[in-house]
Amino acid sequence: AMQTGSSDGNYVGFVQQILSLRLVPRVENGTHCYNGTYMCDFSEMWYGVLLWALVSSLAFHLPAALLALVTLRQHKVARFTPLAILLMSIVGPALGGVLTSAAIAGVYKAAGKTMMSLEALVFGVGQSFCVLVISFLRVLATL
Repeated sequence: AMQTGSSDGNYVGFVQQILSLRLVPRVENGTHCYNGTYMCDFSEMWYGVLLWALVSSLAFHLPAALLALVTLRQHKVARFTPLAILLMSIVGPALGGVLTSAAIAGVYKAAGKTMMSLEALVFGVGQSFCVLVISFLRVLATL
């Protein structure tokens, strides 16, 4: 029973490490951020939301690019469509995601709140999901 609890604790720590996307070294100044799963600085919150927006954008666009690659590989000009799809999966979050992630982090910082890793995931994936829904609605409006 003791060993099961230990492995569960390791699993939870592993999930928290993945959710927090620990790619930026933490600077501990002793004034706040009492827990490793919370983000207190504007740059940490902005980076966390932006990174999840980029990762989820790639997750949404990669299947579309693979489908385009398989179906359009014989076409003379359209075989380069998967490159455009992958490029947009990076350019979209790099341009629009930077601003929206900064706005979200700015609201949290102005309110004096900390952000959990899971909140960064929800906001990042939510941005990509909104872009996906708006894209589909725009296409349907032209039909």
